[in-house]
Amino acid sequence: MELGVNIDHVATLRNARGEIFPSPVHAAFVVLEAGASNVTCHLREDRRHIKDEDVRIISDLTKKLNLEMSADEGIVKIAMDIMPRSVTIVPERRKELTTEGGLDAISNVSRFKDINSEFKSIDCTTSAFIEPDLKQIEAAAEAEFDFIEIHTGSYAGKTGIKDKAIELKRIKEAARHAVKIGLKINAGHGLNYENVYDVVMIDGFYEFNIGFSIISRSIFTGLESAVKEMLGIIKAAELAKA
Repeated sequence: MELGVNIDHVATLRNARGEIFPSPVHAAFVVLEAGASNVTCHLREDRRHIKDEDVRIISDLTKKLNLEMSADEGIVKIAMDIMPRSVTIVPERRKELTTEGGLDAISNVSRFKDINSEFKSIDCTTSAFIEPDLKQIEAAAEAEFDFIEIHTGSYAGKTGIKDKAIELKRIKEAARHAVKIGLKINAGHGLNYENVYDVVMIDGFYEFNIGFSIISRSIFTGLESAVKEMLGIIKAAELAKA
């Protein structure tokens, strides 16, 4: 299992003062040196944190950019020019603080199929950010995504043991179904040092994309240590399953 680190909030801090630091490009190299398998950046339509130049440089220099993006035609055009290693299509609303839910793949199969065709023409892997909903997962497969990233936000937001168990069961069933119909699976959103272990214990996941908790921890421990600590938890869960 691998770890992708989202560095959007390095850019958030930079932009808060209109500075040129801290540099998302520098952060990208640090997380990769610490053992992350990719660098994830969300190039939002409103450019609230990551900017076009950030993703261009990170993609060019590391060749390990996972670009989170909406299905907006303008963003697709930019992504095709940048040629990231992979793209993850996510829903996007201008006033949201963070991505609030999964894609509606059911209503957009044709559009997503066209997008997937474009990216596959440049050997770019595609993923859909999806709720742990079997029908949405089936639509993502119909749209010919390579991966889905199961949205773990509902699980992460629960505090009661019973409620968390219910959400974990949903994730487990979704993961099993996705693998059964030929999709590869990742997971992300709201995962942190306290809740990621139980998700890693579910079979089938290839990668976990985690950002805010790692960047937050890095304020106190440093970015390299924060990434290595998360990797340690993931590896411990893997060993426990073996």
